[in-house]
Amino acid sequence: MRSIWNGAISFGLVSIPIKLVNATESHSISFRQIHTEDGGRIRYRKVCELEDREVPPSEIGKGYEDADGTIIPITEEDLASLPLPTAKTIEIVAFVPADRIDPLQMDASYYLQASGAPAAKPYILLREALKRSNKVAIAKFALRGRERLGMLRVVGEAIAMHGLLWPDEVRAPEGLAPDTDVTVRDKELDLADALMDTLGEVDLEDLHDEYREAVEEVIAAKAAGEAPPKSPEPATGGKVLDLMAALENSVRAARESRGEDAEHAEVKSLPQRKTARAAPKETGGKKSTSTAKKTAAKKTTAAKKSTSKASQGQGTAKKTASKSAAKKTPAKKSTPRKRSA
Repeated sequence: MRSIWNGAISFGLVSIPIKLVNATESHSISFRQIHTEDGGRIRYRKVCELEDREVPPSEIGKGYEDADGTIIPITEEDLASLPLPTAKTIEIVAFVPADRIDPLQMDASYYLQASGAPAAKPYILLREALKRSNKVAIAKFALRGRERLGMLRVVGEAIAMHGLLWPDEVRAPEGLAPDTDVTVRDKELDLADALMDTLGEVDLEDLHDEYREAVEEVIAAKAAGEAPPKSPEPATGGKVLDLMAALENSVRAARESRGEDAEHAEVKSLPQRKTARAAPKETGGKKSTSTAKKTAAKKTTAAKKSTSKASQGQGTAKKTASKSAAKKTPAKKSTPRKRSA
């Protein structure tokens, strides 16, 4: 790997010659700007305003524009002779626990490579000291025209350095959280936990850039004179009004995608709303109890009276019905037998 910076790590009075190497690389697809009418390339040319001609890179330098528009030339020699100890040195200033570093401060990542045989032993010494202390080193270094913060940690058998933003370069998240009063129920948290457990962990090596693959398919199809593949239509779902139902469906879908039995998902059903009116509250102690007993006794007495009356009425009705039936039913007449011829 090609180094982008040569210098040394300053570890107290120990100096470790190193080379700075990029730890990451971009695999994104780059596009060129073209003229849509004829497909011609659109290029940016660096032109001198005074001479009105294109200038080669060898004639291009740096300059600072003052408030009145005056350009002050700054040469590489000016920057190299800055009175800073970090101009060519990664100066370690502290060792702190890794959780003290806010991930929002993370910037570009680099590997530190030992430069030559003399750097091997102090390099390994720093690496092993970082391992045993379970801490990271905070350092200051200058790169690409400005001084930066860095965090040194062990990755495998090498030392890596993450560029850090200065604390005043990280914005505070003020006014971003919802300012409305929202109550999250325990059942909703339980379902969220169940969804997190179902999704589980993932091996980052299995993840890949699907967008880049789709763009490559489009480029290959158009290069072959074929129609590019069409994207699948997104699922048209209604507006989610019930958070519990959405969480339950998410848990089921996640378990089905993992081949698990969705029927055995430990998902609690939504509580049903009560439609009946609430019973009136009891307002007293002994008085209300005695009143209730009196009312119950009155109802019982009334029920007994109505029952006895009903039974008496039924007996009277039976007697009346039997008498009337006896009066109405005539006596059977005897039919004379016919004489046989």
